Amino acid sequence: MEKERETLQSWKERVGHELDVVVAFWLEHSHDQEHGGFFTCLGRDGQVYDDLKYVWLQGRQVWMYCRLYRKLERFRRPELLNAAKAAGGEFLLRYARVAPPAKKCAFVLTRDGRPVKVQRTIFSECFYTMAMNELWRVTGDAQYQSEAVEMMDQIVHWVREDPSGLGRPQLPGAPASESMAVPMVLLSLVEQLGEADEELAGSYAELGDWCAGRILRHVQRGGQAVLENVSEDGEELSGCLGRHQNPGHALEAGWFLLRHTIRRGDPKLRAHVIDKFLLLPFRSGWDPDHGGLFYFQDADGLCPTQLEWAMKLWWPHSEAMIAFLMGYSESGDSALLKIFYQVAEYTFRRFRDPEYGEWFGYLNREGKVALTIKGGPFKGCFHVPRCLAMCEEMLSDLLSRLAPAAALSARSPPADPARRGAE
Repeated sequence: MEKERETLQSWKERVGHELDVVVAFWLEHSHDQEHGGFFTCLGRDGQVYDDLKYVWLQGRQVWMYCRLYRKLERFRRPELLNAAKAAGGEFLLRYARVAPPAKKCAFVLTRDGRPVKVQRTIFSECFYTMAMNELWRVTGDAQYQSEAVEMMDQIVHWVREDPSGLGRPQLPGAPASESMAVPMVLLSLVEQLGEADEELAGSYAELGDWCAGRILRHVQRGGQAVLENVSEDGEELSGCLGRHQNPGHALEAGWFLLRHTIRRGDPKLRAHVIDKFLLLPFRSGWDPDHGGLFYFQDADGLCPTQLEWAMKLWWPHSEAMIAFLMGYSESGDSALLKIFYQVAEYTFRRFRDPEYGEWFGYLNREGKVALTIKGGPFKGCFHVPRCLAMCEEMLSDLLSRLAPAAALSARSPPADPARRGAE
């Protein structure tokens, strides 16, 4: 037990130190002091190489700053909260929606907030909602919560009732498919909005169960594969679309589902999730030759069509660290802790940049840096600090659980030699 405690403590210290370094990088390099919002297209040393602003990443950075401020004492600093409110939150309120009062948000904005591109999906709106809810939780300002709840209502309407407002045409040859990403992100919003509001938690309970059920339908082929896309009635699709697998996404879905099982008090579902959404994608997705998780796979073992399929990206490894540490924390299965250590060692060795801070995002199959950028259209202040913050919290909790057992062991008197001999 002492060795286990020492290993957990060592990782807690490594993770905590790395979180400090990563947050310092974004605080130093990403804030736009002139127009508000955050730069995310940052080179290795933090130099801005493009001033476009991506609404996904604006919302994620606001959420991350607020979450750190709220959850970890050492981040309860005015600069963090002010950046979340004045730089990020106000920029989103002013510019994220393309044509207020309509709810559709842009995907890309100019530096001064003019819309450049709109996606026909729900994801900009989802990260806007996350940001607004967290701002409400740290400031108490009801305006932010009102924005979050209204946007959540719109997202649910698009997903479950009428998607026409997204502007996506229904073409006659397109298969009626469902990406796992949609119920995944909705499930995370159910937790986000319900966590601090019992009334909302109750009203979203059915939605949470619906999301979990839709995600679980992506376990196909007799439980032997998690497929990224299925038909609207939960069946496997034909062709490359149907065979497409994303191990990192399955692992992220896994810890979203684990959190759902905790809220629902369902140990049977927890065991199923660990088996199908943690162990299954890890066993198929871990590169046996070079280590690390493949980005994409084909369920039949055919060559994926995506050029980057064999690359190792930052975010699947971040999600794997969260998933396996959470799985161990909830189940006590030491095999899951062993995998956490395996993934964490690879991740810290390959992705982190000890010279300039933060993590590289894109490695080749052999684990060498392919792109030196620290941020871009899809990588911002989110997956890495979220992973590190959550792992630090879980490691702290695990160590606190070990402490009473260690104290009890220390207080126990040594066995009586004469009695031990008699036995």
